[in-house]
Amino acid sequence: AGRDATRAFATGDFTQAGLVDDVSALSPGEMLAVRSWLSFYGDRYDAVGKLVGRFYDENGAPTEALRQAQAAIEEAVKFQAESEQRKQQFPPCNSEWSSAKGSRFWCSRQSGGVNRDWAGVPRKLYRPGSRGSHCVCVRTTGPPWDQLDSTEHEHGGRGDLDNPQLEEYDGCHPLAEQCVL
Repeated sequence: AGRDATRAFATGDFTQAGLVDDVSALSPGEMLAVRSWLSFYGDRYDAVGKLVGRFYDENGAPTEALRQAQAAIEEAVKFQAESEQRKQQFPPCNSEWSSAKGSRFWCSRQSGGVNRDWAGVPRKLYRPGSRGSHCVCVRTTGPPWDQLDSTEHEHGGRGDLDNPQLEEYDGCHPLAEQCVL
């Protein structure tokens, strides 16, 4: 009581060093965890006051630190929505590895936990600012994702195969729904 340990709700660090109110260096995912805890407490408990400190001044008015934390939460929510949209465009592949057969990547209508009416083909996806790639399923017909409302590609189209962030797997047929490497 009388102490703000917001950071610990996001990091899980309940040691003396982690029981602090500074959330300025938390990742977007950790800020979403803070948001979740705020919702949890806001829905279940009645507020009885404000703790003077990092987020509220002696008059109970919000501080700049609170505004920055709220802005970080808004950015995290936006990032999460964009991430979900990317997952709809490029669902993760199914994958397995064995010492006998090596790596196998494949696409199905449910791979990556994304139910859809197409299976797609495995491709390496490179994201700006990220190291390496990961396997995603890519639509092979119709218009590209950013032109889904277009009628220009009604009788064909290559889906998202021409996206510059994608690369084919060496040794895998370009239209194969499965690759063994």
